[in-house]
Amino acid sequence: MYHVYTERNHSEFSRTLICETKDYDIAIEKAEKAIEKDPELNYIIEQTDGSMNSYGDLIATVVAKS
Repeated sequence: MYHVYTERNHSEFSRTLICETKDYDIAIEKAEKAIEKDPELNYIIEQTDGSMNSYGDLIATVVAKS
């Protein structure tokens, strides 16, 4: 599962979930479309397999950033 986020000026506090998808190509397409009109936005795509750590937090790996 891929999670696509946008954030403003690399600030985690401004992170917004755009979409969740199983296809990497769709994730890239949605991410690039989300930031094309606003030069201050960046995207982050994280991949997860549903595993959680001992605190119950979802384990995610960043696979792409702008």
